[in-house]
Amino acid sequence: MKKKRQEIKNDLTSAFRLLVPISSAEEADLMLPLAEMIASGRKGQITVLIVTIVNEGQALSEATGIAAHKREAISGLSADVIKSPIQIRSLVLPSEEFWTCLWRAVTEDEADLLLMDWQSDIYGGIEVDQVKDPRMLLPTCDIVFIRTNDKFRNSPNWKEFNRILLPARGGPNAALALRVGYALADSLNGQITLLHVTSQERREDELAFATEFSPALYGLDPVSRSITLKGEITSNIIAESSQHDVIVMGAPSRQVWDNSWSGPILNSVKEETNTILIVVKEGKNVETDLTFDAKVATSPVDRAVNVVVDRWFAENTYLSREFEDLGRLISLKEEKKLKISLGLPALNEAKTVGRVIKTVKTNLMEEYPLLDEIILIDSGSIDYTREIAESLGVPVYIHQKILPEYGSFHGKGEALWKSLYILSGDIIAWIDTDIKNIHPRFVYGIIGPLLLDDRIQYVKGFYRRPLKDGDKIMAGGGGRVTELTARPLLNLFYPELSGIIQPLSGEYAGRRKALERLNFFTGYGVETGLLIDILQEYGLQGIAQVDLLKRIHHNQPLPSLSKMSFAIMQVIFQRLEKTKKMEILKNANLAMNLIKYEFENYHLDSEEIQEFERPPMIDLIEYRRRKGLELHQSNHQ
Repeated sequence: MKKKRQEIKNDLTSAFRLLVPISSAEEADLMLPLAEMIASGRKGQITVLIVTIVNEGQALSEATGIAAHKREAISGLSADVIKSPIQIRSLVLPSEEFWTCLWRAVTEDEADLLLMDWQSDIYGGIEVDQVKDPRMLLPTCDIVFIRTNDKFRNSPNWKEFNRILLPARGGPNAALALRVGYALADSLNGQITLLHVTSQERREDELAFATEFSPALYGLDPVSRSITLKGEITSNIIAESSQHDVIVMGAPSRQVWDNSWSGPILNSVKEETNTILIVVKEGKNVETDLTFDAKVATSPVDRAVNVVVDRWFAENTYLSREFEDLGRLISLKEEKKLKISLGLPALNEAKTVGRVIKTVKTNLMEEYPLLDEIILIDSGSIDYTREIAESLGVPVYIHQKILPEYGSFHGKGEALWKSLYILSGDIIAWIDTDIKNIHPRFVYGIIGPLLLDDRIQYVKGFYRRPLKDGDKIMAGGGGRVTELTARPLLNLFYPELSGIIQPLSGEYAGRRKALERLNFFTGYGVETGLLIDILQEYGLQGIAQVDLLKRIHHNQPLPSLSKMSFAIMQVIFQRLEKTKKMEILKNANLAMNLIKYEFENYHLDSEEIQEFERPPMIDLIEYRRRKGLELHQSNHQ
């Protein structure tokens, strides 16, 4: 008997992935505690899907602010309520697309259980049992619905609800009902009443009850009562409900109403009781058990690029203030057993590098240990950049001396590529060292999404960039190469990236497992190359961007910007040759004539500007040896 009891408890706490769509902070108050109770003690994770529905005719990107405010509020609530591993994602869409997108999320997450609010605003003013989506008849994962009364909905307090009624009839949904009822009782220190209603005509109910629920009477401590009654099922459930706080019951196991997954027993209990009602429905494999139109279940998704980018912009654009709770970020980091490194590329930044290091090190290493490592990657400074960094306790590496057997190129991209060899973190962040208004958000902002959502591989920062023209300051005048070269070319050839506000920003972070598998361009084109390659390898959902507010730094003169544009164009054209088989650079001129004006005369200054490409770091045997990887093969495909 002890062995049987342990098998039941192991079954009830098996590993799983729970997905819960939420549309408001009020709904989060209701749903998050229930999600945690169901997940408590299991090896798995909760994914909170924050849903924002846009009005008809409204562009999805117009809801960016609303989605961010929701995410900010709900993220704060989840941090207080949920102790299980958690991910938080956004879904911004018109109401008619909700169900298609939800089932896609179920598939992408490989969700085992979908937790849904019976009365959510997401359904467009109807309750979930009136939803006509045919996938509800044969869902691909288990579903748990909760119907509440107005009093509880306005002020949810789960601690007061500990008397659980479990109508037990056997059938495919019975075991799931028991699992959910047990989870609630265990979390609330509650008691379960098993109610079995039978009749002489339904002997199969007796057999199912004995087979599926008898072990629970001996093995599960919360089961305090077992009642077997003869008579009509619905009236007995309704009569017993008055003595209980929560009813947990299965949905009909067979379709009894056209175009609906509900049925008369469930409908009567819903209509005639005011008790909290939790209804469960076990998932089925629709690929092998289709009883409805398969074309509806796998309806095509509109993949027009503007729709894709519009949705990505709304869902994957974050505000840095969402990550101001550094304690929460540290908890996520520790929970996921991650190490985080910051690399500071520098070339003659003595005026600003000290303040950058002091700000970041004090706030994000000493006061809050978010960062495990800070290093400076110098590209041959001739001022006091290296000495300042060393005096502040930051290790300094000169990129020309790293992996000398591979030679060295000039350029920021070369420094970043070689920093991968030195840095040890699972998450790698880089920020420029010329930021005059440095703030910790420049670092925690780009790290936050990577800790929040495991799908995200790469995060770009963006900000307002004032441009100084003499004594005048133009608030949005910076980012000239971005707006005149990078974004127009990306819109033309890689329109999926057209929602990236500042593809050339110097503040970004990524997962080592992604970065080590990418080629790095050696010069100005490194950011553009990384973006395109991340898109090709991980899709648009692998990228996020974060508003870092405002960045003040030294603006480059126009000739330098011209060289930068020349390099970026080369990178995009090289990637077009690689990804779209468009030969552009075969006979191109890689020497650029720069226009110089000196002593009231114009003249030409020719300069060779060529972007070289470094191989994925994981392909280097030295790197594999340093990281303890197998030497005879590369993980890079």
